[in-house]
Amino acid sequence: MRRYLNLLQILLPILLGALLLAACGRTPLQEQQAYVFGTRVEVLVVSSEPEQGRKAIAAVLREFDRLHRAYHAWKASELSDLNSAIFAGRPQQVTPELAAFVREAQQLGAQGEHLFNPGIGQLIKLWGFQADEFKGELPAESEIKAWLASKPSIADLTINENTITSRNRQVALDFGGYLKGVALDRAAAILRSQGINNALINIGGNVMALGSKEGRKWKVGIQHPRQPGPLATVELADGEAIGTSGDYQRFFEVAGKRYPHLLDPRTGYPADHTQAVTVLIPAGPRAGTLSDAASKPIFIAGPDGWREMARKMQISLVLRVDRNGQIFITEALQQRLAFIGQTPEMAVVP
Repeated sequence: MRRYLNLLQILLPILLGALLLAACGRTPLQEQQAYVFGTRVEVLVVSSEPEQGRKAIAAVLREFDRLHRAYHAWKASELSDLNSAIFAGRPQQVTPELAAFVREAQQLGAQGEHLFNPGIGQLIKLWGFQADEFKGELPAESEIKAWLASKPSIADLTINENTITSRNRQVALDFGGYLKGVALDRAAAILRSQGINNALINIGGNVMALGSKEGRKWKVGIQHPRQPGPLATVELADGEAIGTSGDYQRFFEVAGKRYPHLLDPRTGYPADHTQAVTVLIPAGPRAGTLSDAASKPIFIAGPDGWREMARKMQISLVLRVDRNGQIFITEALQQRLAFIGQTPEMAVVP
């Protein structure tokens, strides 16, 4: 059994455009990195006023830290307090912000046939992924069967103004597949409010572009799921966001079999049919949120359901790499990508 946390892969995607900009030295580039949400985050700002850029980045990182602390799933937080109340069977009054998050996550969950389900925190804990240092041990089959029998879902929650109740005490919220996207949208709003119109925000592979770099679109890389470096690059327009769910970011191996953190709530086990799914989201008020939440149900839907799930979620730009390394890509995204080296064989779908 081994635990994997590959920092090169966490820095998904590689910010090729940002590196080019830093080298040219014409317009000042302010950059800062931090470790939040269990991953590395990076904020790059193009501004002719360096102090303005630094202050804006600091404001973004403060908001990231606040969100991380307030909605941590297994350390003391408002979210863990809500989970304790649900388990005890009592109503819990929450902040308007948390109530809004739960409503939005319920809507996204329903849209993705609850393959994106932030109510499966107990299952995530069973698999050992609710930890900074996970052990990599298989849960008992009886425990998974018991969890499946209880059928916990975020849909079990009822929100009355800012009071949340649950008809199922086994629901435990974990926003690990949602909050990074929310943070992207928050970061964009903060930067724009402080007069920053050209920036790139990267939260462990969920990336949003603002404006451009000296009139050229930001170029980012899509990590290859089995090799170091990018599989392809893509240019992002103002307000676009891109996100990847992969089996190479948080996983462990037992007896040569890989167990990633992307869990299928229908089976209680990690999805093993897909290496990675990337989605590109057009500019909009929730582009960041969708870049995080939409890739999960498409990943879990698997070979027979991923395309229909993407249509259901109105996501037209999708790349999927299956367990054998075969690439499937929608025609709309194929037209946007530039592959590194020789163009690989792929199946293009409408």
